Amino acid sequence: MSELRLRVISGIIMAVVFLFAVFVGGWIFALLIGLMSAVVWSEWANIMLPDSDDRAKFVGFACVAGMTLAFLFFSGTLLFLAVIAIFGIASGLLLSWVGGTRSVIGLLYACGFLIAMVSLRGAFEYTVGLIAILYLCVTVWFTDIGAYFVGRAVGGPKLAPAISPNKTMSGAIGGVLAAAFGAWIIIILAGLHNQGGLLLLAIVLSAVSQMGDLFESGIKRRAGVKDSGYIIPGHGGLMDRIDGLLFAAIVLWMLGAIVGGLAAPASAFFV
Repeated sequence: MSELRLRVISGIIMAVVFLFAVFVGGWIFALLIGLMSAVVWSEWANIMLPDSDDRAKFVGFACVAGMTLAFLFFSGTLLFLAVIAIFGIASGLLLSWVGGTRSVIGLLYACGFLIAMVSLRGAFEYTVGLIAILYLCVTVWFTDIGAYFVGRAVGGPKLAPAISPNKTMSGAIGGVLAAAFGAWIIIILAGLHNQGGLLLLAIVLSAVSQMGDLFESGIKRRAGVKDSGYIIPGHGGLMDRIDGLLFAAIVLWMLGAIVGGLAAPASAFFV
């Protein structure tokens, strides 16, 4: 009971802080996402780059900080060029000092979350961005809830036993159905058009978020660790909590950028 109480209390605190930043937007949201991305990089480095020196971790932190500042002070083409330059320099340094591609993949993992979330949310007054983030978060959260309860209640064949032995096919289906229901609530409350397309998008994002969960489980299994870290009391690491959100955010941002442009990716679906 004490462990459950700790999980509930820390979960409520995280949700309140995150949702406050989501609703306020602007620099507050950008700084929070930047901090989260830095933690993701730190956990990745601890798991996947255990033999690297402190310079490698510092490069990642500097990259995340530089991108966060770029989003705060630049826009348009200048922002795009700054992000590319910062990531390119950091990747080159990591390849020189660490070698291999795991460091660059980890940096892309952390910075991709930062770029996607801040780009989708937009400015303080950008209501479309607020709806986009709420739609994204509800879709992912309902996926997790539906997969957990349906999987426990129904059981059945395993989804990927070599990677995550507790996940089931029934849970995956339940997660997708729950995500569609959660997305439908946001669609109705926000008065969005193209309801069929947004429900289909929610199904895609639900599947992507579950892939993100499996990806992170595979990383931990390869490294021989149970949790990505210990920063969240009762929950483990931050990567453990946002693995699905991270993948889904990046995919939603990419689709939005393709359809609506890099300047306002949320406008592609949420107007």
